[in-house]
Formats: sequence, structure tokens, C-alpha cells
Amino acid sequence: MLKVVTAQEMQQIDRITIERFGVAGAVLMERAGLAVASRINELFYQKTEDRRQKTEKQQRKIFVLCGGGNNGGDGFVVARLLHNQGREVEVFSVAKPQDLKGDAKTNYEAAVKFGVKIYPANKFLTRHSSLVTRHCLIIDALLGTGLNKDVRPPFSQIIEKVNSLSSPVVSVDVPSGVSSDTGQIMGCAIKANYTVTFGLPKRGHLLYPGAEYAGKLFIEDIGFPKRLLESEKIRVNLPQKEDAISLLPERPGYSHKGTYGHVLLLAGSKGKTGAALMAAKACLRTGAGLVTIGIPETLVNAFQSRVTEEMLLPLADKGNGTLSYKASEAILAFLKKRANVLAIGPGLSVDDEISRLVTMLIAESRVQIVIDADGLNAIAGRIGILKKAKAPIILTPHSSEMARLLQKSEVRSQKSEEKIRTSVEEDRINIALLFSKQTKTYLVLKGAPTIIAAPDGNAFINPTGNPGMATAGSGDVLTGMISAFLAQGSTPQNASILGVYVHGLLGDIVAAEKGEHSLIASDIISAVPKVFRSILNK
Repeated sequence: MLKVVTAQEMQQIDRITIERFGVAGAVLMERAGLAVASRINELFYQKTEDRRQKTEKQQRKIFVLCGGGNNGGDGFVVARLLHNQGREVEVFSVAKPQDLKGDAKTNYEAAVKFGVKIYPANKFLTRHSSLVTRHCLIIDALLGTGLNKDVRPPFSQIIEKVNSLSSPVVSVDVPSGVSSDTGQIMGCAIKANYTVTFGLPKRGHLLYPGAEYAGKLFIEDIGFPKRLLESEKIRVNLPQKEDAISLLPERPGYSHKGTYGHVLLLAGSKGKTGAALMAAKACLRTGAGLVTIGIPETLVNAFQSRVTEEMLLPLADKGNGTLSYKASEAILAFLKKRANVLAIGPGLSVDDEISRLVTMLIAESRVQIVIDADGLNAIAGRIGILKKAKAPIILTPHSSEMARLLQKSEVRSQKSEEKIRTSVEEDRINIALLFSKQTKTYLVLKGAPTIIAAPDGNAFINPTGNPGMATAGSGDVLTGMISAFLAQGSTPQNASILGVYVHGLLGDIVAAEKGEHSLIASDIISAVPKVFRSILNK
């Protein structure tokens, strides 16, 4: 899997490369500049040059905006290389020449000797906007990965001007103003069309809103040692297609339906039968051998006419279409004799009896559990019960459900829930990791992007999916899919990674065919065969 780093982790890789492996910082800076210049040529010049010989008359004017640190040093290298290739380049530097240090100063001086035009940054601010048009190109080398406070003038003024223009922007390493650790906007940030980063992606490239500001991301090899880039000490990962292929459960020739597991799905209530049916259908489509839906007995007729391959387990209810705590004995007996996975939540509804039921099942079940939707709401503010579990648990909350889980039961209020939800969105990876470690559960924090966190401290950022999946029932489908992989023998971590990756890939396939606006959850289920063929290239 591709590793994803914080600013500190990348700085350590950079330092070790220089100090232990003997690669000079100036060499790394030169390679970084060369990678950016090469990508710029590919994006903005190569295609035109292949078609017409008169490109030189039509080439874009290039404005390189440089800060005073190593990011600015990269910018000076880019400016020198492009100038030397005959491009029309102007540099605007925030730092005074006498304030530059180290490799940045060396490359400033080299750019001057090569004849690059370098001006103070205020010249860019006073330049009339009509002189900076869509026929120009802006290279953002103002602020790098070390940013840890809000952007101030003159940087903020330059950023605001850049964002007001129609010129395409290429950011070096990370868009200036984006936190490379959280993806949050530090006051203001460059809205880039492309970002060229080095060695490994940073968290802020993949977490929103930073992911939106980064535009299309290019990850360039500039010579960091492979073993540093693949170090197990880096705990955040980005799954790739080949990882999904390697995680798929095998389908041996000598097998039967029992080989692929039996999921008991506790789901559905009066008015919410669709959630249960979608989760069950997704579970079967994803390869589970058997699926039984545990439902309130008063809803048997409503379900019976709509199930085909799925089985039903009528359970005691309170006469209003919701499960009663009295169903607990029958559920535990079924788990002991027949099922190897228990999924709880889609359309379950919430009241005191269901909360008692879910709490009891967490404490008593000896089979692996997947909890979603109303199953999560049933234990909101009572997460201590998770530590009493006898078997692994996977939780699949979106940010609002996560906020409810984290609330203290005695201070439940809409205001505090929204405050916690905002905190979750601002630091998705660290909050997911902390929760997973404290509760010893596997957490699938749904959203853009979805984060999978494991109790051992590893986390995974899912790269698939699109806004069209923000639709009713999408989460129910994911519950069914994760449960199916779990039933087929995947570990909780692998079932979570694979379920989320495939679920997002399904959404991408459907969106390409029907558009994001038209995507509905049942479309995702229907596309399951296509995604398996896509992954397996069949």
C-alpha cells in the first residue's frame, strides 16, 4: 500500500536521506524542481508542440511565486529550468535576497545568474489583473508542508489575488495555505489545478477541503530511499487496486454455500424495511453464502413478499414493528448454531429496549459484529460497552453518528453533537485512530474520504467513491458488503478496507454510467458483478 505522511514524517525522511544516505539537500531540491518542470511541460506544452511548430509564439507566460523556505527554493529551480528551456518566466519572491538561506539561497543565486527575472512579491500584487490572464501559468511555491498557523500578509494577499484570476495554477508540494496534516484551510489557500508532490502523498492532499484545493495530484520520485517510503513506522496508508485484488477472499473449487459464511442481519422496523433488504441483498451479491434477516415478527408479511435468496428469522417485537428485548434469547441461539457474523443496525429504529438489546449482544456475542446506523445510535454515549465485547467489532458511523458515539450520555444536546461533529471533520484520521485504540474496535468513519482505523494504530484512507454516493441506503449497502467479506474469512481490518474500497469503486462505475445526480443505492448493488470483473480483469 502507498504510505501517506504528515509533515513531520516527510521531514524525517528528508533528513535521513541527507544525513544517513548522503544525498545532498541541494540534489533533492534540484530533482524536485526538475519533476515540477517536467510535469508542467507535459501538461501545458507537449501536446501543443506535437501538433504545431508555432507553439513558441503561443506559449504561456509563467509567474513563479516563491516563499523564503525550501518550497521557495524549489520554485527558484523550476523558474531556472523553464527559463533555460526558452519559456517566458518571471519570479516574484516574498523573501528579500539577503534573508534567504541554504539551498533556497543557492538556487536563488543560480536563477539570477541564468538571467531569470526576479521581483519582490509586491510587484505581483500591484500588477494589473488584465496582464495575468488564462494565457498565463502560475506556479505556487509560497508555503510548504510546514505550515501550522493561519496565513498572514503578504502571503494571504498573494493567495487571494491568485484565486481571483482565471490562470491555471500548479502548486509545488502542497497548495499554499492547506494544512498538510489535516487538509484544513489555514485562513486562506491557493486553489490549484494541479499539485506536484514528492516521495509520498501528504494527508492534506487526500482530506477535505485540502483535496479539493490540490486539484489533480502527481506524486514524483526524487530519489528518497525506498525503504524509508515503505517504513512500517508510517501508519497511514492509501490502498491501491492491487491491494484490493490481494485482499479478495478465494473461491475454492471444492466448496459449498457454508464455506462462505452465514450472516445474521438484525435490521428493519415499521417504515424502514428497505434498509434491511438492501443490506441483505448487498451481502449476498458480495459473496456471503447465506444471509438471514432477523426482523420484528409483525413485519413478516411485509418482508416475505420481497425476499428471494434471503431467509427470515421472525423475532419478538413490541407490537409496533420494532424489536423487543425478548428477542435476545432467540438471537443468541441462532448465532451459536448457524451464523458466523452478526450485523446490526440498518433501519432498526431506536428505543430503550433496542438499546438494551444491542448492548447485551455486544457483551454476549461470540461471533464478529458489524454495527451501523441505528445500531450505533443505540449505544450513543455508552461506548464503554465496546470494551466488554468477546469478539471483534466493526463500527461504520458517518460523522454525525460518530459525534453521538463520542457524546457523554448525561450532556446529550444538538449543540454539543454539532460541535463534536465539526471536530471530527477537522481531524478525521487522529480522532478515528484514538477511538479505535481506546475501544479496541475497527472503525470505518464514513465520509469524504472514508477512514478505516484499526486498534493496532494503522489507518487507511479510501481513494474510491464520489458525491453521488451521498444518498439514502448507500451506508446500508456498505454494511452488507463488509459483513459479506467478514463471513468469507477476511480479517476485520481487511473486510473493512475491501468493503469500503469496492463500495466506492461501485459508486464510481455507476456514476460514470448514470451520473452522480441519478445514483441510488440499489444501483450500487446491481453493479457488484461489474466491479468484481473490473478488479479481477475478467
